Amino acid sequence: MTDDQLLRYSRHILLDEIGIEGQERILAAHVLIIGAGGLGSPAALYLASAGVGHITLVDDDVVDLTNLQRQIAHTTARVGMSKVDSAAQAMLAINPDVLVTVLKTRVDGAALADLVQQATVVLDCCDNYATRQAINAACVQHGKPLVAGAVIQFDAQITVVDPRDAQSPCYACIFAPDADFEEVRCSTMGVLAPLVGVVGSLQAAEALKLVVGIGQSLSGRLLMLDGRSMEWSTMRVQRAPACAVCGAGAAAHVTSSVAR
Repeated sequence: MTDDQLLRYSRHILLDEIGIEGQERILAAHVLIIGAGGLGSPAALYLASAGVGHITLVDDDVVDLTNLQRQIAHTTARVGMSKVDSAAQAMLAINPDVLVTVLKTRVDGAALADLVQQATVVLDCCDNYATRQAINAACVQHGKPLVAGAVIQFDAQITVVDPRDAQSPCYACIFAPDADFEEVRCSTMGVLAPLVGVVGSLQAAEALKLVVGIGQSLSGRLLMLDGRSMEWSTMRVQRAPACAVCGAGAAAHVTSSVAR
């Protein structure tokens, strides 16, 4: 590390669990963030500030005035700009040494699998169920750890899928891919703005722990927050032997989807 890097990341280096070796792992990491909105904004900003060497942002949407209530990577001046370009500007303003790759597209099948395969850790910051399942399937297929978060109205949740651990349940073990799931979105249901900041920040923290190899991840646990009462609860989850993605019923394909 350079002298400037030693100074910039000194508060990480002071942590015994991270130190210089851990910070070097962060600098060498490649994190894939799918979704540059409410969750992707704080996650991307914190990961850039932490010094993740390469961050790939995927989102096909543009900044809208309604986004600014909660999507803190974007500004009024950047309304109409692609979200990935807007977020990249914010990230590089904090840390110009980070390599940010932006993809203004929807990814599916082979394209998604290729992106996942290149990453150290994947963050699911999207806003639709089919995409979550496709990201999970790609991460299981390629053995990449996944940090998945979601927020709607006053309810938030986060979990980690770590295919490197034979006991780790995947997202499909918790939420069946073929479930008759009614899609809910912020545009119709609303969301308490700071909750996406809470979960997005936790996603960044879990990603850094996975990169460095410290602590205990949320693998096997679904952490939930009720924003009305500000009460956390944890649901323990076991790997489903017959899971269609990671178990005996696994299919050799990645569900096509749209990433946002």
